[in-house]
Amino acid sequence: MSTPSTDPARATEPKRERGRLRVAAIMAAGVEVFTEKGYDAATMTEIAARSGTAIGSLYRFFPTKEALADALLLHYAQQVKNGLTELKQQVPGMSLERVADAFVDMMLLLRSQRSFAIALMDARGGSADERKRFRKVMRGGVAELLCEAMPALPAAKAKVMSVVLIHMLKAVVGIADEESSVRAALLAEMRQLVRMYLVSAAEQSGH
Repeated sequence: MSTPSTDPARATEPKRERGRLRVAAIMAAGVEVFTEKGYDAATMTEIAARSGTAIGSLYRFFPTKEALADALLLHYAQQVKNGLTELKQQVPGMSLERVADAFVDMMLLLRSQRSFAIALMDARGGSADERKRFRKVMRGGVAELLCEAMPALPAAKAKVMSVVLIHMLKAVVGIADEESSVRAALLAEMRQLVRMYLVSAAEQSGH
């Protein structure tokens, strides 16, 4: 979390392990309460109770409900960034088919957090700049991965492909919510679709 001490409305970074564990519990409770009640109906009192934290301690770390929501959104963005960084390190030793599967797996791993983050941004309102920043990071990270996986791919083409690929991967979230009887077959089709897209692009770029 970014925690400038000059702004009392921002979350405060804990310096000790005990404080970090307390913040983690508060944030976990925040996700639960925001998900169950919605942003507007959620209260800091309930989040404190759910996390087993005294209300005074909660406000010491998160002065406002807005500060807690911002911290949760920042945490999600950091998870996405970390996932892209980790995948980028693995790409050189992977086939395009495995890269495609890794993209799908990452989206599956983040799907619950993604749904929550989008709902929270929508509830907060005035999040256009926030969305733009996150979209830029996501697209840039995916484009870098594509260039790593396909060295012959032009940078301009990678930027376009990153947008298409992200839209394709968004479908993974919906598929994961389908009935269990068809979920596996649908995910297999999505994996194949992403694989074909990457392999076709590689062939066109002379990879």
